[in-house]
Amino acid sequence: MNQRKGLARIIAATGYSYKGVKAAWKHEEAFRQEVVLMLLMAPLAFWVGDNFAEQMILLGSVVLVVVVELLNSAIEAITDRVSTDYHKLSGRAKDMGSAAVFVALFLMIFVWGVKIYQLLM
Repeated sequence: MNQRKGLARIIAATGYSYKGVKAAWKHEEAFRQEVVLMLLMAPLAFWVGDNFAEQMILLGSVVLVVVVELLNSAIEAITDRVSTDYHKLSGRAKDMGSAAVFVALFLMIFVWGVKIYQLLM
């Protein structure tokens, strides 16, 4: 087995990552929606946050949603690869992935809500 090392490994990994984002964009509507949300909210994080730490927390909460959606999409893809027939473990895996996205979305809403509340008070 000839494993890449150093810069060659980084270049190959970047290519795999690009393919993953491209596949998610093509096949996952939720991913597309969350990327658009991120692109809209990212500039707002720098306007709403009072300092660098707040800006990064606001931005990070939005980016986290996209990261978790990518993982959820990967779980769904591998589960469907194994079988499209219903199985309780497959259903459980997909439900847990969905729950992870829900928790990330809740965290984002909470973080932004607290900051907006502070601005209004």
